Amino acid sequence: MPHKPRELNDPMNTLTPSRKGARLALALTLGLGPLLASGALAATPGYDEVHELPRGHYALPEEGSVIGEDYTVTVEEGDTLVDIAREHNVGYEAIRMANPEVSIWAPYADTEVTIPARRVLPDAEQEGIVINLSELRLYYYSESGVVETYPISVGRDEFATPQGVTKTTIKVKDPAWAPPASMRREAAARGEPAPSVVPAGPDNPLGRHAILLGLPSYLIHGTNKPDGVGMRVSRGCIRMFPQDIESLYERVPSGTRVNIIDQPFKTGWTEDEELLAESYPALEENREGFEPLMFAMDKLAKAFGEEQPAVDYKRLRQVVESPDGMAVSLLKSAEDESMDEPPGLYEGIAEN
Repeated sequence: MPHKPRELNDPMNTLTPSRKGARLALALTLGLGPLLASGALAATPGYDEVHELPRGHYALPEEGSVIGEDYTVTVEEGDTLVDIAREHNVGYEAIRMANPEVSIWAPYADTEVTIPARRVLPDAEQEGIVINLSELRLYYYSESGVVETYPISVGRDEFATPQGVTKTTIKVKDPAWAPPASMRREAAARGEPAPSVVPAGPDNPLGRHAILLGLPSYLIHGTNKPDGVGMRVSRGCIRMFPQDIESLYERVPSGTRVNIIDQPFKTGWTEDEELLAESYPALEENREGFEPLMFAMDKLAKAFGEEQPAVDYKRLRQVVESPDGMAVSLLKSAEDESMDEPPGLYEGIAEN
């Protein structure tokens, strides 16, 4: 039976906070501090409370660089993990890494699925569109105090999406698609000659909306195969879920700055001074000469400034060596701190 997306106000869409203090973090993220103080949020927040803002929208924190909150949903009969990911603004790889023990295509009914929605913002200027390639995610600073974020697909290894700063140019609705010469040659070699032009319609891989970039031949566009969003499957372009690109298409002005970066490790502080880190598998083409642990240490040093808080170095190594995209606290607990005196930054890594 095909999956029918649940409505955001469905009372069955309840949320289970994934960590202590989730209600406070959620209230801060959504700017609900006064409500929390008044007792209005005394109960565990539900799904619709988490989604008070439109899909993908978050209030920028006054302090720190962390948005959102992880939560769980329950699998219903007929769900696939891909269906759940699309409904909850998550891509294929992100939902898979967050739920490694759950079947992608045939999860058992009543299984709890983690939705990785707590995110450290990329270390980049908060202007226009920021695309983090390793994270397979796009951020759009659409207005003052608001950031939007959506899962994307990027170029696979031999067609890597280039890094750099560009801008949006022309927007096209119902675009035609001209397969590149390399693709036509590959198709011909398989005995499946590709057409020179694919008209708008259900067979068009660009979907119904396309935003051209200043980089020649590169676009942000939809897709006729949304199950692949959140994977490295394109020939360099940025693919989005149809509903997400349609929303951006209507609102992103031509000339908007687009910063394409690659940050497989991110770190940042929450408003209540919790140090978080996220780690993603490095892109294949960038792995040569790349030292993930040293890269993480450089990022941490920048986040610390002149101070070095009590970092759990064992956890840092686990985060770097087993990247799963989940936002994880790096600070030692009070019990851990009482057991030993934390060493210096690089000395701690060496000892572990």
